[in-house]
Amino acid sequence: MNKAFKNKTWADAPACCASHHVTEHLLLKHLIRAWPIFGTCCLLAILSDSFQAHGAVNVTQHHNDLARDGLYIDPAFTTANAAGLTRDLAFNGSITGNVYAQPLYIEGGPRGLAVIIAVTESNNVYALNAVNGSVVWQINVDPPVAAGSLPCGDVSPYGITGTPVVDLPSRTLFFDALTLSPVNGSVEHLVFSVNVDTGSINPGWPVNVNSSAVSGTTKFNSTAQGERGALAVIGANLYVPYGGLYGDCGTYYGWVVGVPLNNPSHVMAWATTAHGGGAWSVGGVASDGVDPFAATGNTFGASVWGGGEAILHLSPSLVLSNGTMNYWAPTNWSSLDGSDLDIGGSGPLLVDVPGATPLNLVVALGKDGNAYLLNRTNLGGVSVPVAQAHVAGSSIIQAAATYRTGKGTYVVFANANNLYALRIGASNPPTITTVWTAAENGRGSPFVTSTGGTNNVVVWGIGSESDQRLHAFDGDTGTNVFTGGGANELMTGTRRFNTGMVARGRIYVANDNKVYAFSVPGQTVTSIILTNPGILPGGAFQFSFTNIPGANFNVFGATNLTTPFTNWIWLGGVPEVSPGQFQFTDTQAPSNSERFYIVNWQ
Repeated sequence: MNKAFKNKTWADAPACCASHHVTEHLLLKHLIRAWPIFGTCCLLAILSDSFQAHGAVNVTQHHNDLARDGLYIDPAFTTANAAGLTRDLAFNGSITGNVYAQPLYIEGGPRGLAVIIAVTESNNVYALNAVNGSVVWQINVDPPVAAGSLPCGDVSPYGITGTPVVDLPSRTLFFDALTLSPVNGSVEHLVFSVNVDTGSINPGWPVNVNSSAVSGTTKFNSTAQGERGALAVIGANLYVPYGGLYGDCGTYYGWVVGVPLNNPSHVMAWATTAHGGGAWSVGGVASDGVDPFAATGNTFGASVWGGGEAILHLSPSLVLSNGTMNYWAPTNWSSLDGSDLDIGGSGPLLVDVPGATPLNLVVALGKDGNAYLLNRTNLGGVSVPVAQAHVAGSSIIQAAATYRTGKGTYVVFANANNLYALRIGASNPPTITTVWTAAENGRGSPFVTSTGGTNNVVVWGIGSESDQRLHAFDGDTGTNVFTGGGANELMTGTRRFNTGMVARGRIYVANDNKVYAFSVPGQTVTSIILTNPGILPGGAFQFSFTNIPGANFNVFGATNLTTPFTNWIWLGGVPEVSPGQFQFTDTQAPSNSERFYIVNWQ
């Protein structure tokens, strides 16, 4: 039987609701208007659960991906918009504790909620509403460790330092916490797994690294080990890097510990054979999507190379195999050891340079002020690198970023209150050229925004422990784009080496006791104009609308218009099929009953 379709205003319906009724005829009724509730618009919409045009908007890890490139693609961040950045004064963001870790952004929670994940040295973990900064859930794990309980260090209390990671398929948050056992008072590194939507600790966790990590004959000793580097989920495993404490006290080693996501009792580990060699860089474990990469620092008393001053390419089971193919250390590693000039101060940055030979590179930045280019497919053992340049007058300690424009491939790093941009030449071998230097007025790690990946590229820095402001620069020239803003844009409690992250037209920065949110202009959702409503073959109901690019819309449905909104069913997010063009398809639309829809902006 043919179905008739007609569209008309339903005078009796509340504002911002839409109804579609399928019997032998199709009757679509809609009325669109702004709904007077914070951050909400109502209208007819389509079911889907992903952001199509630019990929899913979830910042699940440090610098946004396993390569640690620090690039965020967001259509709202044109260069002009970046210049007009302002802090969202309505964003609460209150947390308790000192912060060294980057915040995360996770969508698709209960009823489509998007949250900011923040962790602190007080061993507090927060999920904050991504729009208003209110607390969605909060947990406190075992007590952190005071400085007096450790042999040395410059962090007190010492709790959660490294940036956590979220495994989206299982919606699980992983983090390492240094704890003081309430049972026996011992210092323990515990690796936690919690439900990112509720904060509940998952069965079988936490993993006590102190009692489970062994590499050869070396046993993990939590008292001498720090965990500053970012965690990574690669395939079915979680990886956590460990170094020493500030002051290099005690007998510590460089460790990478692996835990299968579904079998936390089976702990894998690799450690330096020489004393020292901490894997302490802020960026932590990087990956090509298959294997973990890590950087190590200086070792002590080593007459033969023992794993320090190196870039490592480990197997998923944390075996350093295939001879010299899977590690690199400079030929002067022993001299660097003696001078405390770690190769591992910045962590491996995985960079592909089209037209270069080799194409697939690892960029290492050392405390010796050098930048090194390595062949990712054959690191070369103790050898000269593919390319090397002296690019800074002092130790490079931070997390670098990389990006590409029409002019080439860049690496940007922080040093001595400045940002330095290097261009990697597409030649055989590739070259390293310093292109620009700009003042970030502090010690933050850079991150990068682009509207499409290679255009409107803006490099961001944080004046950590100095002017405590965001700064932005043109990716090609270093020209100032944003110079920190006014009185409202001033932050407090910034920490060295920390970095921001970007999602949905906003920058989020987590500092001591507060997460800050900044927005670019034009992020106010406009009136929603419904277009192209209709029934698809098979009975699915679909419609479209236009609004600001990058906005996050969710759709809720009910079969009774009088149902309280808290009982409406979340049907999913609305895909952005092209910039500013949204389309939703309800594949579960009932075939012989009426359904009402609300579209909620978050």
